[in-house]
Amino acid sequence: MSMPLETASLCPYCLRRVPARRIFSGNDVQLVKECPEHGRTSTVIWRGTPSMPTWRRPKTPSRPPVCFTESKHGCPFDCGLCPDHGQHSCSALLEITQRCNLHCPVCFADSGDTGTADPDLETIESWYRSVRHACGDHIAVQLSGGEPTVRQDLPEIIAAGRRHGFSFLQLNTNGLRVAKDPNYARQLKEAGLATMFLQFDGTDDTIYRKLRGRDLLEIKLRAIDHAVAARLGVVLVPTIVPRVNTQNIGDILRFGLERSPGVRGVHFQPISYFGRFPYPPSDEDRITLPEILQAIERQSGGDMRVDHFAPPGCEHSLCSFHGNFVSLPDGRLHALTDPSSSCCCKPIVAAEGARKSTAFLTRQWAAPESATEQKKKTGTEACGCEPAASDLDDFLQRVKTHTFAVSAMAFQDAWNVDLERTRNCCIHVVAPDGRLVPFCLYNLTSAEGKTLYRGHNRADVAH
Repeated sequence: MSMPLETASLCPYCLRRVPARRIFSGNDVQLVKECPEHGRTSTVIWRGTPSMPTWRRPKTPSRPPVCFTESKHGCPFDCGLCPDHGQHSCSALLEITQRCNLHCPVCFADSGDTGTADPDLETIESWYRSVRHACGDHIAVQLSGGEPTVRQDLPEIIAAGRRHGFSFLQLNTNGLRVAKDPNYARQLKEAGLATMFLQFDGTDDTIYRKLRGRDLLEIKLRAIDHAVAARLGVVLVPTIVPRVNTQNIGDILRFGLERSPGVRGVHFQPISYFGRFPYPPSDEDRITLPEILQAIERQSGGDMRVDHFAPPGCEHSLCSFHGNFVSLPDGRLHALTDPSSSCCCKPIVAAEGARKSTAFLTRQWAAPESATEQKKKTGTEACGCEPAASDLDDFLQRVKTHTFAVSAMAFQDAWNVDLERTRNCCIHVVAPDGRLVPFCLYNLTSAEGKTLYRGHNRADVAH
């Protein structure tokens, strides 16, 4: 299967749009681009198997139903979304604070005690209205920052989202406040929160000292316990950094499985480089999606194989992978994902991929229904009877409660950004003025720390 070699990117120094080319050397792929002012740069974007040409899922682009901006300067300078975008939103991220109670060396938003005032509830409600207008209410809403739990009114913000019709609200958090007070997780659940996306970089404090600046493992354990007790779904989110936690991937998966079904899955994020850098990150500083897949198979002892995973149905094929497993009572795993279904079928309409992706994650990432809740739905509690038992019945019941999702998202930075990918993005940050901007473009910074969207008004985006 062939794929186009030519694409477009940005100069990592001035953020000018430049032509780019994917250069293959066996199964390794470099993104090579040249700026007339700053010269040639080359960055690894794929390393190993499955090979990039075989990792494809055909899609038919679908224009967003509502566009807040026009196409004037060309991608990526018209985001809002503009009419040239090729994918509907499946997830909208609201940054409700820039403050944080950690000072991590690794941070998408370069958060901290910035002195920037938090947006008030009225502003956040206007963001909810923008998302509802652009995307409808069948979309996952992520509350992020900064660290959202530093806001004392977080329960009110969650409740406001539910009032605006959003049934799935997710909290992106480092877990410090959730760990401190078990009643806090219950308050968030009662306000309408469904899932906690927990920063979880490994099972060893040497990892946290390197990436987060302090020991955090015991805090993470308490946060998980408190969230599960409150019936919040928990997804572990490790940032994977070469030479720091690449050998801990299997242990992270086992840790999550041991705490299933409270822990609903693991979502790996290979490191991307934002902020100021005196020199380009080397290829040795990067880990690519196929390398994570190979590490999963190797470190799980083959319980999770590369062929148990598939390209995404929503975002661009080169952005992510996913695989779903059922944890059986005897400890074995049963793979549910069929990779062949994503490669040999006719192209899926992008809007349909976004709809299916949203439906799956809202079902999978939330806490599973209790036995009592399931009995009420089936009517068995009222009549005092149980459905007929069989191996198939037992398995289907197990699927409802013990499905474990493993996925990864390869966010892009100024060195490896591919505008073919960003035009097909379905994870969008709500800008302060209500526009929707693809996550990677919103967080992208030049080598000197210049931003493309963060901190800019609609009229002063660089182009």
